[in-house]
Amino acid sequence: MSRYRVVEICAGAGGQSIGLELAGFEHELSVELDADAAATLRHNRPHWKVAVGDVASPAVWDPAEYAGVDLLAGGVPCPPFTIAGKQLGATDERDLFAWAIELCGTLQPRALLLENVRGLSLPRFAAYRQHVLDRLTELGYAADWRLLHAADYGVPQLRPRFVLVAMRPADFAFFSWPEPRPGDTATVGETLVGLMAANGWPGAAEWAARANDIAPTIVGGSKKHGGADLGPTRAKRAWRQLSVNALGVADAAPSADDPLTLLPKLTCEMVARIQGWDGPEYQWEFTGRKTSNYRQIGNAFPPPVARAIGGQIRRALDHEGSPADLVEQFSSVHDPVYAVLRDDGGFLTMDQILRRLSVPLDVSAFERHLAHLRRDFHIEVEVRKPADAYKLGTFKAFTGQDDHLRHEAFLRPGKIS
Repeated sequence: MSRYRVVEICAGAGGQSIGLELAGFEHELSVELDADAAATLRHNRPHWKVAVGDVASPAVWDPAEYAGVDLLAGGVPCPPFTIAGKQLGATDERDLFAWAIELCGTLQPRALLLENVRGLSLPRFAAYRQHVLDRLTELGYAADWRLLHAADYGVPQLRPRFVLVAMRPADFAFFSWPEPRPGDTATVGETLVGLMAANGWPGAAEWAARANDIAPTIVGGSKKHGGADLGPTRAKRAWRQLSVNALGVADAAPSADDPLTLLPKLTCEMVARIQGWDGPEYQWEFTGRKTSNYRQIGNAFPPPVARAIGGQIRRALDHEGSPADLVEQFSSVHDPVYAVLRDDGGFLTMDQILRRLSVPLDVSAFERHLAHLRRDFHIEVEVRKPADAYKLGTFKAFTGQDDHLRHEAFLRPGKIS
């Protein structure tokens, strides 16, 4: 197998890291804000260089030192796009997606891999996504988005993740998304029965038969939100249907003295199995206390999914197979109002915009698109009679600006998580 070099930002505790390593990538650098997660990386791979701190801070690392790396990868913060949150997108001080895109201008990697929550795939962020593709095109890359489900790659939980892959066009012509293989996915019971029986619990086999489906998405949470917990109310109901007590995380598996009818809690080791740390190739130890362990595991990118994507990137860099026509390989779906304003560059009234759309919109739909745009872009308004005109302004996201609100947020401890 060929070996390629990777710089990983927002690396967490190593879910993406070990997946990429198994796919043929050697780590030049891992950057992580959380000291506990960074300690886990160093514990498992003492030879890796791990930088701890804000990934966007020049005091933590110098991207120019890694120019020409083969792959830039990372799982930038999810809160700006999560369905359960406010979906502030570009105006959320935690948003690093656009900043990571700009890193390509400095690092000039052959490939880029970024993953985030399913919320980024929603219509609310259509213009955001297209702006990312536009910027990558300006930087000389071809790119595509794909919503991938962990259960399609042998991981026994739902966990949809929205993934961006970009490469130079000559390489991207050889890229294809990994084929789903849902037949390889075990149930929660099949995955955990050995761990549940480890301390002699006589009810393990019967419990495993009841836990006969995949798990809901593991939720790691943040330091703001109490101790280890398997998720919100809906997730807890789903866990109960699998005969799991989701109100906390256990210190140990059930004992020989526990009743057959016990509704067991999961241990951190069990949660790690459900995240895909399963089997001899995925051996990994998490350092720190239980709550920290759980958060490290719960916030991770499942290693088998990272391995599947990483393998496809490596094959593309090796130019395996036959190249595809990039025009036919993928099609971008973007906000139509954004597209018209972007292409024109000047002021347009609503009627002028609606006439230029390839897909018709009514007034209420236009206003909804404009409201979404205003959340991520500065929209200039020119007052006219009989109707105002609009012009697409600058992107609000953090891309490294010295005067961005993100810097103020980092001066207030506990604001960023």
